[in-house]
Amino acid sequence: MERLRSTPRAGYARRVEAQGLSFHARERYWTEDACYRLTATEVDELEAATAELHTLYGTALTRAIGEGRLGELAIPDAFHAAVAQSWARREPSLYGRFDLVYDGRSPPRLLEYNADTPTSLLEAAVIQWTWKQDLHPEADQFNSIHERLVAAWPAAAGDDAVSIACLADQEEDWVCCAYLLDTLVQSGRDGDVVELAEIGWHPDSHRFLDPSNVPIDRLFKLYPWEWLMREDFAPHLRETHTRFIEPMYKAAFSSKGMLPLLWEYFPGHPNLLECHRDPGTLRSYARKPVLSREGQNVTLVRDGLTLEEVGGVYGEGDYVCQALAPLPRFDDGYPVIGSWVVAGEPAGIGIRESSSLVTTDLSRFVPHFFHSGQSAATT
Repeated sequence: MERLRSTPRAGYARRVEAQGLSFHARERYWTEDACYRLTATEVDELEAATAELHTLYGTALTRAIGEGRLGELAIPDAFHAAVAQSWARREPSLYGRFDLVYDGRSPPRLLEYNADTPTSLLEAAVIQWTWKQDLHPEADQFNSIHERLVAAWPAAAGDDAVSIACLADQEEDWVCCAYLLDTLVQSGRDGDVVELAEIGWHPDSHRFLDPSNVPIDRLFKLYPWEWLMREDFAPHLRETHTRFIEPMYKAAFSSKGMLPLLWEYFPGHPNLLECHRDPGTLRSYARKPVLSREGQNVTLVRDGLTLEEVGGVYGEGDYVCQALAPLPRFDDGYPVIGSWVVAGEPAGIGIRESSSLVTTDLSRFVPHFFHSGQSAATT
C-alpha cells in the first residue's frame, strides 16, 4: 500500500460536477494530486476481512437478540420486538460500509460499521472509477459497487416503485440519493427522490405517503433509524405496511454498542479491536458515543492522556471505549478504508484521508488502483 503523487486531469472539476459530485471543492474534498496504489494481495485481504466482518455482525446480532441485549445498542424498548422480527425475516439490505484501519502489513481492523446511512457512495462507485479509467486504464480497482447496486435492487425492492428520501438541505445526502435513483432506474424499476419532511401518513392504509399523497410501498430513507425511532410519529413505524430500505435491524448494526459485544463474543479476533463500555485496563483508546456520526464527540486517549478530541452534537448518551489503533500516516494524510458491502457481499473500497487522526465529514476522498496479479513481494 503506497500513497503516490498524481497529476490531476485537465478540467477534472467540470468532469466530476457533470457526474453529479457537486460538493467536490468543499475543503478540497475531491482532488487529484494523490492516489493510493495497492497490491492484489492487499485487495484480497480487504475483501476477505469485509466478508468476515459481515458474518460476525450477523452472528452477534442473533446472539444479542436471544440474550435480550438490544438495549445495549440504544434500541428503544418499544422497538425491540420489531428489530428482532426484521432480523428474523432477514429483510433485504441494499448496502453498508465498514470503516477499517489498514496499512498493508497488519490485518484490516474494524473501526465501526456505517450500516444504515452511509454516504461517499457516488465518489466510491463512479468518480474514482472514471479517474482510474482515464489515468490508469491498464490497472484495476477494487470497485464493483455500481454493478452490484444495479443488480441488488430487484431483491431489495421487488417490483415496487421506490421513494428515496433525505433532507433537502443536506447536499451530500441529496447527491447520494440522486445516484441511488440512477442505479434503481438502471435496474428497470421506477422511483423518485423526495424530501423527507414532506412524507405524510395515511391512517386507513397504514402507509406513509409521498409529497403527492401517493402511498409508498418501498421507502429508502437516508435518515438514521435511531432518529426515526425517537420522532413523534415513531409508533407508525411499527404498524406500517410501507417496507423500508435499509431494514430496521440496521439500527442494531449501526450502533457502536455492537463493538463491545463483538469483542465479548469473538475475543482476540484479528479483524477486531478490543472494546468495552469503559476503559477498564485500556490505557490507549478511542472513546466514542454509541450513537454518533462523522467523527463527532470522539476522544482519543494515549497512555492515559488525551491525544485528540472532536466536538459535536452527540455528547449525551452512552459511550464505548475501543483500543486505540493509530491510523497509518502516508505523507500528510491518515487514511481510513471504507469497505462497501452490497446485498451482503464485499463490493469495493473508498479511501478517506484526514490531516488528523479522526476522520470527519471534511476528510478528503483519495482514489486508488492496483494491478491484477501483483503481490506484495513483487511491488
